[in-house]
Amino acid sequence: MAYGSARAFASAFRAIGLDAEPTPPSDDRTRELGAKYTSGDECYPAKVTVGDFMRLLETPGTDSSRVALFMPTAEGPCRFGQYAPYLRHVLDTTGHAGVEILSPTSKNAYGGLGTLSKPFVRTGWRALLAADLLQKLLLIHRPYEAAPGDADGIYEQSLDDVCKTIETTSTDPGAQLHALREAIIRGRDRFRKLGTKPGGLPVIGIVGEIFCRLNTFSNEDLVRRLEGYGAEGWLSDIVEWIWYTNSEHFRKLKLAGRIWTLEALGNWVRQRVQKHDEHVLIEALAEDFKGREEPDIYEILDCARPYLPREGAFGEMVLNVGKVVYLARKGAAGIIDISPFTCMNGIVCEAIYPRISRDLGGIPIRNFYFDGTQSDLDRDLGVYMELARSYKKKRG
Repeated sequence: MAYGSARAFASAFRAIGLDAEPTPPSDDRTRELGAKYTSGDECYPAKVTVGDFMRLLETPGTDSSRVALFMPTAEGPCRFGQYAPYLRHVLDTTGHAGVEILSPTSKNAYGGLGTLSKPFVRTGWRALLAADLLQKLLLIHRPYEAAPGDADGIYEQSLDDVCKTIETTSTDPGAQLHALREAIIRGRDRFRKLGTKPGGLPVIGIVGEIFCRLNTFSNEDLVRRLEGYGAEGWLSDIVEWIWYTNSEHFRKLKLAGRIWTLEALGNWVRQRVQKHDEHVLIEALAEDFKGREEPDIYEILDCARPYLPREGAFGEMVLNVGKVVYLARKGAAGIIDISPFTCMNGIVCEAIYPRISRDLGGIPIRNFYFDGTQSDLDRDLGVYMELARSYKKKRG
C-alpha cells in the first residue's frame, strides 16, 4: 500500500477496537534485514516487506506474542502468492513462532476479512478509497504549488483528518459515509486554497507492480523526482486492484456454473455497496478530477483485450496494458511502468508495450525496474522527459 493507504487502513482496524499501525518508514536497516532473511531470488517487494517486519520485531520492548502481521495473498503467476507462506517460515525459524499472520486472499475478492468483524469490510474499503482520493488530489496539485512543501503539508493535514474521522465515527454505514465525505470535502477545500503556478505540464501515466509503484522507498520516490523534471504524475491506485479481484470472482463463478448461487449474490451485493460508496465520495471531487477520471474496471479490461485478454492472462499485467491504452487516450504524454527487477508482470508488459506505442502514435513507454541498487534514475528520467515533451508537442 501507499503511505496514506496504510495509515487509513490501520485506522479502520482501530475503528473496530484493534490496535494497528503501519510498519515504520523503510530505511537501510530494512534492506539489510531483507537481504539477511531472503536468498536473493525473491523479488524486491519480498525483501522490503520481510525487512520491515523483522525490523519491527527487533524493536526493543516488542512482545512478539502480541503481534499480528497483515500480509494478504493472491492467485496467479506473481510470486506475491508466496509472500505469506515464506514470511511464516522466516518467523518460525527466527524465534517468532508466536507472531500471527493475517492473510486474506484474492480468491474470494478478500472476503475473508469478514471473519474479523463485519463492519471492518466496509470500513476498510472506505479507508482505502479515501486514501486514494487524497493521493490523487496531492499529485494533481503538487507539481503546480507556488511554495515547495505546501501541497505535502495539506496532504498530511487532510490524511490526519480522514484517519481521525474513521477512528472516531460510528461504524453505522450511513453515519460513517457522511462523515468521511465531509472529511474529503475539507481536504478538497484545503487543496483549492493552495497557491499555484501556471499549469499545462506533461502528464505521465504511471502503472506497474502494485507495491513497487506505490511504495516510495522501493521506487526511489520516482513520482516526486519526475515532478522535478516538470511533469505531472497520474498514478494507478490500489482500488483498481480491488475492482479487478471482484470482476475475477464473478468470472470464475460463471466459468464454474455457479453464477446463480448465494456466493455470487453476496459478491454482487458487496460490489453494489462499494460502487455506491465510491460514487458518494468521488462526487464531491468531480470538478477537481475533470480530465483525470479513473475508468471502470471493465473499460480497462476492454482496452487490454486486443493485446492481453483477461481470459489468457492474469493480474497486474492485464491491468497495466489496459491502463496504458486508457491513459494515452486521455492525453498522457508518456507512460512509465514501475516494477521490481525480474518481475514477470513487468517483463510480459515490456514485450507488449512497443506494439501499443506504435498503435498509439509513438507514445513513449518506459519500464523502470527496481532492486534497491538504482544509480542512474535521474539521468534516465531526464532523457525520458525529453521524449515525452517531444511526443506532447507532436500530438498537440
